[in-house]
Amino acid sequence: MVSNEAIVSVFKKPSVFKNIETLYPEYVPLKLPHRENQLKQLAEIFRPLILSPGNVFIRVMMVGGVGVGKTATAKVFGKEIKLIAAEHGLDLRYVHINCHRDRTLYEVVSEVVRQVGAPIPIRGLSAREMLLALLNYLEKHNIFTIVTLDEFNYFIATEGNDAVYFLIRIYDEYSDVKKRISYIFISRNISALNMLDPTTESYILRHTIRFDPYTSDELFDILRYRRDLAFYEGTVDDDILRYIAEHKGVNKGGDGNARSALEALLLAGQAADYEGSQKVKIEHVRKALGLVHPDIVRISDDLSYLQLHELILLKAIIRSLKNREVHFVKIGDVEEEYRYLCQFYNVKPRSHTQIYEYVNNLKYMGIIEARVSGKGFRGRTTLISISVPLEELERKVDELISLKRGMTKNIT
Repeated sequence: MVSNEAIVSVFKKPSVFKNIETLYPEYVPLKLPHRENQLKQLAEIFRPLILSPGNVFIRVMMVGGVGVGKTATAKVFGKEIKLIAAEHGLDLRYVHINCHRDRTLYEVVSEVVRQVGAPIPIRGLSAREMLLALLNYLEKHNIFTIVTLDEFNYFIATEGNDAVYFLIRIYDEYSDVKKRISYIFISRNISALNMLDPTTESYILRHTIRFDPYTSDELFDILRYRRDLAFYEGTVDDDILRYIAEHKGVNKGGDGNARSALEALLLAGQAADYEGSQKVKIEHVRKALGLVHPDIVRISDDLSYLQLHELILLKAIIRSLKNREVHFVKIGDVEEEYRYLCQFYNVKPRSHTQIYEYVNNLKYMGIIEARVSGKGFRGRTTLISISVPLEELERKVDELISLKRGMTKNIT
């Protein structure tokens, strides 16, 4: 069988990348330039867990915008403190949960049980029963756990004060037992805690670590470190990195978002590969920066947690806005496009009620804008808009739809 030469030629040509995955958002590097202070703060706060395990219940709040290193810092700290604990003869487990995906109390507790590896039945037990069973398991096997609740604001918005209170005040009922679970909470801002009562809020904010946006010099250091991991030597000069850092640094009018800067470097490298260039040039960076819209970067992580039908609905909104060339589209028009796409993807469309719930979720996440129609419309309807570049958003949505459909086929 003769291979298609057009496809084969792509795989044969050289690349500027040696480890492209080190530029992906999910990659956690060994080093975190300019987050050493935050790591030291965490170490100081959790020091009693190592030196006098079980005597202190520890909780920390980490606050900062998108792309400032909160998640990476927590994961690097979790990895390091496990090693330190082992040197002291402690069995310490680190659990990281994204509350956008697991946003109910039941989902959070069951995910802790799963990641700890406790043989506790998930079905048939309430969240409270599961947590008590977990505490018994930890006590029996002399295990300690640090649980990080990332995107904690989603958990608060979904479950409210009572669930948060239950998680953090569990030791009030069992004051004599060793404190084997401690928490790290991660949120983009503290305002999410306004939904909690003052006592619960102050209990969480006892230790707060802040993450400021990166300056251009800090971004340059981060880009240089990742450049050395991702690219072959000599393919990306320092002036390329400086150009991106100057564009993105908070002191230069940028958003100080390292994730956005790294994506620009990734796209610039891919542009160089596409052209067959042996080096990344300024023109490749200019193209990349034109594609990296800050709001797209902000919502990219959230998109990956959407269900298949939420993604199809989002694509329907994008197509409706593009086809009609208007700022807002009516939910009825979106539903019509959504049902057409469901037929195209060969999936059964969801009900109007479910679609309305999807719209509210997308609005809450900040992906779309939705409001009730006013003057100029017959009757009342929901009007939907998107403020980010539609082409780039649709490209990411298409990638995720393809991924989710592939996962569904493999399951079935």
